[in-house]
Amino acid sequence: MPIRWRLTIFNALAIGAILMLLGVGLYLILRESLLSNVEDTVQSRAEFAARDLEVEGGSNGAPRVTLEEEAAEQLSLDGVFVVVRDRDGRVLYESVSLPANASGQDGLWREVVRSGEPASGTAELSGEAPDYVYAVPVRPEGGPLLVLEAGRSYSDLDESLRTIATALAAGIGVALLLSIGGAYFLARTALRPVDAVVSSAREMSETDLGRRLPVANPNDEIGRLATTINGLLSRLETAFGRLEASLARQEEALARQRRFAADASHEFRTPLTAISGHANMLDAWALEDPQAARKSVRTIKQEAQRLRSLAEALLALARGDEGPSLRVGCHDLRAMASEAVEAARAAADGKVSVGYAPPEEPVSATFDRDRVRQAASILLDNAIKYTPRGGTVTVRVGETGERAFLEVSDTGAGIPEEKLPLVFERFYRLDSARTEGGAGLGLSIARQIAEAHGGELRAESEVGEGSTFILSVPRRTSGSDPLPLS
Repeated sequence: MPIRWRLTIFNALAIGAILMLLGVGLYLILRESLLSNVEDTVQSRAEFAARDLEVEGGSNGAPRVTLEEEAAEQLSLDGVFVVVRDRDGRVLYESVSLPANASGQDGLWREVVRSGEPASGTAELSGEAPDYVYAVPVRPEGGPLLVLEAGRSYSDLDESLRTIATALAAGIGVALLLSIGGAYFLARTALRPVDAVVSSAREMSETDLGRRLPVANPNDEIGRLATTINGLLSRLETAFGRLEASLARQEEALARQRRFAADASHEFRTPLTAISGHANMLDAWALEDPQAARKSVRTIKQEAQRLRSLAEALLALARGDEGPSLRVGCHDLRAMASEAVEAARAAADGKVSVGYAPPEEPVSATFDRDRVRQAASILLDNAIKYTPRGGTVTVRVGETGERAFLEVSDTGAGIPEEKLPLVFERFYRLDSARTEGGAGLGLSIARQIAEAHGGELRAESEVGEGSTFILSVPRRTSGSDPLPLS
């Protein structure tokens, strides 16, 4: 059975029971009030009539009993009848004509004669019996004991009680029907937010976690439930988003790994092919030609050196991926840059001008001196390599906020904006003209070194104007604790 109907039935039964108890209680209270009213009226009129009763004679024969006219009228208006008896039960006076057999239906006068005290009870005296009768003793001066009985029929009271009972029953019935309708309406209104929540939940799917359940009133129980579920959906959406991002990163990592393996194989194949070719040539005939032999040996040495450089670069990248520790300490970035610039000037051999104007004050930062020197050498080597003869390479060192930076600018051809983020990818080269002397791993190694220190390596470039690479590291001063590579 739906909750709506269960709530309706429960509320209807509860309200019906309350109405029934109230109705029965009200009926009993009204009945008791009406009965008390009848009894009080009869008793007061009996005492009133006893005072106004006139008794004449009675020495030898039966006394003559009369009642004042005003008292008789008052009794008639109140619906009360009066019967006066002697001690033998003979009726001496009656305010209304009673049935012929009524005199034998009443034993209250005997109790009054016997005890001399008033008595009350139910009797059948009038034609509308049962009656409530109240009997009192009357002792006229010098006369015998008489008994005055005042009574009133219960018939009017019974009719009033039946009317009241009918009205109460009808009222309870109507109230019960209204309570059923009201309970159903209230239950339907109270559960309408639940229907909205259920409807919204049914429309959701595993790919639609961005939707939320409606919250009609956030302060009631259903509103708090919907708010809790919305919070759960938000957490699920976040978790699914992280899972999807993680899967995407894993797929990207696998793709990069496959591309890395293919590029590494390609890079190794070229020098190995050259070495193998010249070795075969030496074995076949070049040893007999000293000039050809010297050329082949020189080529083999160059390609072997190229293989060694490539292997060292791959080893550096592999170590960075595995997360080795850095030997960091507080060093002067200005002095380290001076050493790198001097080495770069020697390597440039006048092809380009390498300019460096060191700052007046030391630039202290916490870093691994050898690794940052390696990154600076990579940046200077790239700048010299890709700057045309007669161009200029400029080095600048400084600090901003919590970071120290080393900036290397050149006056080369520049890098297109859409390709700028790709220059840090492993084995990435802009064009074949840039393949000479490198495998496209230098900037990847430099960025890895920067990120290992909690810094960054970023590039700015404008085609035809040149490029600028900025390596920054945090200016920590908390000691020389090893930092893991990221």
